[in-house]
Amino acid sequence: MPHPARLLFATTLLLAAGCTARRPAEAAYDLVITHANVVDVETGTIRPDQTVAVAGGIIRQLGPTSASAPRAARTLDAQGRYLMPGLWDMHVHFRGGDSLVNANRNLLPLYLAHGITTVRDAGGDLTPAVMEWRRQITAGRLAGPTIFTSGPKIDGPGAFWAGSLEVETPAQITRALDSLQALRVDYVKIYESTISREAFLNTIAQAEKRGMRTTGHMPYTVTLAEAAAAGLDASEHLYYVFKACSNREDSITAAIRQSQGTARPIGLFAALPAVYRTYDPATAARTFRMLAEQRTAVVPTLYIQQLLADLPTTDHSRDSLLAYIDPKIEATYARRLAGVRQQSAATRAFNQQLGARFRSLIPGMQKAGVLLLAGSDSGASNSYVYPGAALLSELDQLVRAGLTPAEALRTATLNGARFFGLEATAGSIAPNKAADLLLLERNPLTSLAALRGIHTVVARGRIYSAAELRQQLQAVRRR
Repeated sequence: MPHPARLLFATTLLLAAGCTARRPAEAAYDLVITHANVVDVETGTIRPDQTVAVAGGIIRQLGPTSASAPRAARTLDAQGRYLMPGLWDMHVHFRGGDSLVNANRNLLPLYLAHGITTVRDAGGDLTPAVMEWRRQITAGRLAGPTIFTSGPKIDGPGAFWAGSLEVETPAQITRALDSLQALRVDYVKIYESTISREAFLNTIAQAEKRGMRTTGHMPYTVTLAEAAAAGLDASEHLYYVFKACSNREDSITAAIRQSQGTARPIGLFAALPAVYRTYDPATAARTFRMLAEQRTAVVPTLYIQQLLADLPTTDHSRDSLLAYIDPKIEATYARRLAGVRQQSAATRAFNQQLGARFRSLIPGMQKAGVLLLAGSDSGASNSYVYPGAALLSELDQLVRAGLTPAEALRTATLNGARFFGLEATAGSIAPNKAADLLLLERNPLTSLAALRGIHTVVARGRIYSAAELRQQLQAVRRR
């Protein structure tokens, strides 16, 4: 089934192209940006002193700035500032039930204020509201990023997250995928709280036949190679890639499978110490090559793992961004806070070691050609992972892990477009691509600290100055 967001992008481009063909050459553009240093995220280079012309939310021209700029409804002299594609956060959540609909909607300005013009909603229980926000954003009635969504997660009986589609039999999987197609979701998100090995692999296989992308958590009863061979398009978080880097993955998986249905089933966190002890660099290298060959992307979410590892010893009560989080969403943080207070000293030390090991996987995946996608995992229940700011921290973690600033930027721009098959129309600055742009005071290829110096955001051709973004934030400030 064609993906709705892909159809929307394609339709917008066709309309823009048609309008350009009918208009005389001297017709005004909606926006012209002159004297910009354009950041080429694919090559990691700068194109100096460029002019970008936008019409209908699409970049129509890109080239060296000349003495006379094209006529436009609005012209912006970048004065040598740096123009890059808007950021993509490829793992966020809108969730919490009907009582949190408004609280979730008020998070949208946080994304724009941090230069994020596209987000991928990775499953929740607010699908009708998310779809309505998407319509309003597209129509220009609501300020927010472009939203791709999976709709409800697929999981097993008695699923952990509210609103999940619970499956066990092939017929239930068929009905679940039918309902997701009826909702016109952009991809399928699978969760592992109770789903069986058989249902997990069957869901991927059925979705593959329908042309639906699949991503998700994986039950530890499945190997990563099995999931990738079945057609899994992306693995969320690094717990599952990490298991595949063990030279005892098969025996660990067999032990977990044998424990299912017993009084003491082995879960992910119980198995992690054994995975950690049996990590093998050569096995890891083979795993990375397999992921690249199967075109299975990975969403590392390093920042949330580190934040949760630090949570027992960090006081977040004075975080400046907490002022923009609705008290109802803040109340959902209590579960994780209660959990970390019960952690032993050994568990806390292991979580720090695990974070270091996770970071060590990043350069090898990058070198092997694995499609890495930056995602924050922000949303209700994920304590103090603030929308917008958390993605910038994720990019910092990727650089800390060993990526160059250019490589990190690709994980949050062009790679997101590639995942959805939209690299021809989004993810970088070029003619006929979406006018999702970020004007910065400094060069982000030198330091990602430049992402915290935003001058202007352009989302679908609409301009938001730094002052306008601050006003939007003030409108949702809670305290």
